[in-house]
Amino acid sequence: MRALVVGASGGIGAALIAALRERGEVVGLSRSADGLDVTDEGSVAAALGGLEPGFDLIVVATGALVIDGAGPEKTLRALDPQALAMQFAVNAIGPALVMKHALRLLPRDRVSRLAVLSARVGSIGDNQLGGWYGYRAAKAALNQLVRTASVEARRTHPQSVLVALHPGTVETGLAPALRAGHPAVTAEAAAGNLLRVLEGLGPEDTGGFYDWKGEVVPW
Repeated sequence: MRALVVGASGGIGAALIAALRERGEVVGLSRSADGLDVTDEGSVAAALGGLEPGFDLIVVATGALVIDGAGPEKTLRALDPQALAMQFAVNAIGPALVMKHALRLLPRDRVSRLAVLSARVGSIGDNQLGGWYGYRAAKAALNQLVRTASVEARRTHPQSVLVALHPGTVETGLAPALRAGHPAVTAEAAAGNLLRVLEGLGPEDTGGFYDWKGEVVPW
């Protein structure tokens, strides 16, 4: 297997790199090590443009809950236009730019998978608590971007599998707020869960939103 992980320096990204090294060749890209800034298309194009096609698996493991000190909003009164725009830039537009420049890296003649880390709180149908406006909205937008890209990808890469994945509650530095009241697993366990789910998904599952158990998450 030949794999690419974007966001390789994060908790889940690093764990994915370690797990994938046992299965074949893996390339990791990150902001800290490679200067890859998903909010800058030129940076994304430069980082991915130097790679040769033929990746069986691409995982976009980027994302942030607290950006420039702005955390999740509890009420509408807390909405800030700049913070909202940054949520979309980091959690929706950034991964979409990676998909834009990574699609050419997937093989056209065999099954290949491109997964983007989303979050259950981005589910509109599952939202019973409210709050977290920016993060929820950005992840919901990301899910739609993945779904739409999967439709287009089928035309040129008929065996491609493009999906959004919810990794569960993971012990990473993303934000303690994500773990409050929820049992968490290690990044290593989360990586293993995600890879098992991906291995079980085929072209007929493309465009879906799945959790770490492989179950469909409501849109």
